[in-house]
Amino acid sequence: MISTSKLKSVDFYRKIPRDLTEASLSGAGLSIVAALSIMFLFGMELNDYLTVSTTTSIVVDKSRDGEFMRIDFNISFPALSCEFASVDVSDILGTNRLNITKTIRKFSIDPNLKPTGSEFHAGPIPILNNHGDEIEEEYGEDSVRLTGRTFDHYSHQHAILVVNFYAPWCYWSNRLRPSWEKASKIIRERYEPEVDGRILMAKVDCTEEVELCRRKHIQAYPSIRIYRKGSDIRENHGHHDHESYYGDRDTESLVAAMETLVAPVPMESTLSSKDQSNSTADSAKRPAPKSGGCRIEGFVRVKKVPGNLVISAHSGAHSFDPSQINVSHYISHFSFGKKLSARTLSELKRLIPYLGGSHDRLAGQSYMTSHDDTNANVTIEHYVQVVKTEVISSRYSQEHKLLEEYEYTAHSSLVHSLYIPAVKFHYEPAPMQVLVTEVPKSLSHFVTNLCAIIGGVFTVAGILDSILHNTIRLMKKVELGKHI
Repeated sequence: MISTSKLKSVDFYRKIPRDLTEASLSGAGLSIVAALSIMFLFGMELNDYLTVSTTTSIVVDKSRDGEFMRIDFNISFPALSCEFASVDVSDILGTNRLNITKTIRKFSIDPNLKPTGSEFHAGPIPILNNHGDEIEEEYGEDSVRLTGRTFDHYSHQHAILVVNFYAPWCYWSNRLRPSWEKASKIIRERYEPEVDGRILMAKVDCTEEVELCRRKHIQAYPSIRIYRKGSDIRENHGHHDHESYYGDRDTESLVAAMETLVAPVPMESTLSSKDQSNSTADSAKRPAPKSGGCRIEGFVRVKKVPGNLVISAHSGAHSFDPSQINVSHYISHFSFGKKLSARTLSELKRLIPYLGGSHDRLAGQSYMTSHDDTNANVTIEHYVQVVKTEVISSRYSQEHKLLEEYEYTAHSSLVHSLYIPAVKFHYEPAPMQVLVTEVPKSLSHFVTNLCAIIGGVFTVAGILDSILHNTIRLMKKVELGKHI
């Protein structure tokens, strides 16, 4: 068994008795400085150990989302009606999807981008099996021609006012004209305005009454609007409740629709508009937007090839005046790829700065044009180049070790065109992707650096203390020798 004295002989840190040591002010000062230096360097080393270190590389896109990617957006159009706003997608492979509605929501807004009601539900548009009578047949002018001065007078006089907003140059308006006049004559004979007065069929020429049509948010021709008089006048600041008619446009169908409208209205016209609307539900009618703007939000899934996302006014049975269509818009959100869950964001929030912050570059951008002759027929185009970015972390489980995001650059321009104005997002996914990999820090390296810091500072402080102490002693000896 090894004796205690032999064991003590291997002591590397032999102690000097305290009585043989001498404390000094210079040594105390250096000790304090050394301790503070050790604490500062320890903090710097710890911060470096905890800081994320990454390497970046460019590789062929082999991301897990396959051949499709998702486009999320929230865009407000102060001058494009929800009634005709259409979201279309196409790509270079021949894909062409028109008027996507399943994953899209629309909300009517005013010119200040404030919502004017609940979600706008367009509903299915009936197929127009019959569209107007033969133009060759004779017809008269039996519908009442309304102007900006007479519109309010007639709308307050009749319980139901059905108005055809048309344009003489419009093909569909001319197809509708014979059947509209014939139906007006039949309804006038059955419900004489002087005797009955519950319903009146009228028309407005939007090329002459431009301001009236703009005030009624007419953006396509012909637009058949049904205005009801009732309690809604007081509740909606004097505006009548109104719907759009989307049924067949031949005389028989129009007369049948008018009969359905007038049936629940008593001769005294005292039935409230709420009761009327409950009694006249029909697939050929649907609520018309109360304002001329629309906020469109939702998402679409597209193939990862160059393509276009187009938002414009669209209808298979209406004509549009390109000079009256304004696609000014404000982008609240526009991004590619799936949204990350709150849990994933919470666990990987320290890695988010390495994504670059370009996943929603168009957010908050406004593209507004005034509606005058110089800004008519303006299409706004956005050219978007998309690149996939992946951040791989080694600190989490397989489920949360990967953070994926699409980043993009965007360039926008205004283009004058003879066609109906639209907003076009031309997107082009890159075939390569950016791969950011987290480089883990070595714990042994961290501990080694700590030992080097402590030992180095202690040694340097000891050397400085020795030099300072010997210098002071030497100065004292020199001073003592002078006195002697």
